[in-house]
Amino acid sequence: MSAGVHLRGLSTVVPPTILPQEAVRDVFRDQPGLNRLAQRIIGTSFDVSGIERRYTVLEELTFDDRGDDPIFFDRSTGELMLPGTKARNEIYATEATKLYLEAGRAAIAATPGIEASDITHVVTVSCTGFYAPGPDYMLVRDLGLGPAVQRYHLGFMGCYASMPALRNAVQFCEADPDAVVLVVSVELCTLHLRSSNDPDTIVASSLFADGAGAGIVTSRPLEAGERALALDRFETRITPVGEGDMAWKIGDHGFEMVLSNAVPAIIDDHITGALEPLFAPDAHLAEALATDVAGEHVEHWAIHPGGRSILDKVESRLQLSEAQLVPARSTLRDFGNMSSATVLFVLRYILDQSSSSDGDRVAAMAFGPGLTVESALMTVKG
Repeated sequence: MSAGVHLRGLSTVVPPTILPQEAVRDVFRDQPGLNRLAQRIIGTSFDVSGIERRYTVLEELTFDDRGDDPIFFDRSTGELMLPGTKARNEIYATEATKLYLEAGRAAIAATPGIEASDITHVVTVSCTGFYAPGPDYMLVRDLGLGPAVQRYHLGFMGCYASMPALRNAVQFCEADPDAVVLVVSVELCTLHLRSSNDPDTIVASSLFADGAGAGIVTSRPLEAGERALALDRFETRITPVGEGDMAWKIGDHGFEMVLSNAVPAIIDDHITGALEPLFAPDAHLAEALATDVAGEHVEHWAIHPGGRSILDKVESRLQLSEAQLVPARSTLRDFGNMSSATVLFVLRYILDQSSSSDGDRVAAMAFGPGLTVESALMTVKG
């Protein structure tokens, strides 16, 4: 894909309420109705997650006295409640809109030479709620974009969805050199947390969090001193196994995540094959991948931190250095797994590193239901 299309103004946003991992672990472990096995799994899952804190839009998920009727968490008893899907989704519509607007506004402000009136396309991403008119409409209305802006929403794809959103944005820019695409991902995963004896649900409860990422994709020239990512090319692959090991379904009490303990092993077995088509156009990179030295030729790796064990497998299989996993591990530690928004946080971390230099290559990967592997090659500019 055209090296002249860039991701600019990359911005990330989290809601204000912090969830310390140890405190959340204790709340989940002390819920009524849990069997001893579930209590042990909770302790292990939370303690080895690699997460120290997460963020949530649910202000009531604290022990602070709020003086209102609880919906998700009864502070007087410490018991997690079980609201229906409608109640959860109504909160999503309100709180997600705030984060879409905040992230979108930040991305425009962070892109020199770009004004809201320049935006020609909007691509929104989310798998944690639905409403219409949707977030694409809200961005146009409340950020002062033009009424003729083309709008697209990628919904319910899961953790990899920001990658096809960026790929679509590149395609718009290749079709129209004047295109300026605002891409915004917002995920409110904590709306769907619940107490359960089910191991998959427990693992999900130990990982998922809320957050938003946004950026501007355009072929317009960069401004002097601007830091950005050239979006070089994208690939997608479905692994031959694992269709039922990562899934996201709508239940009566929120959305239900399936995240089996087989996922790290599946990624371990198939990650190299998934990268082969991405590296194939460059004989040098293809040879490096085949001889297990890709980490020596691609400086930065933006790996979606689906969990600590997934990052361990990727690091080992691709023989990456500990330093190359710092952006992913730090994002997981400080924010948790924010589904599709997470890889944007990792890319932002890489751009902010003092060690990132003009011309450095970036390999980005995200994993989701299917089991699907989305990958991209990018280049640091500026």
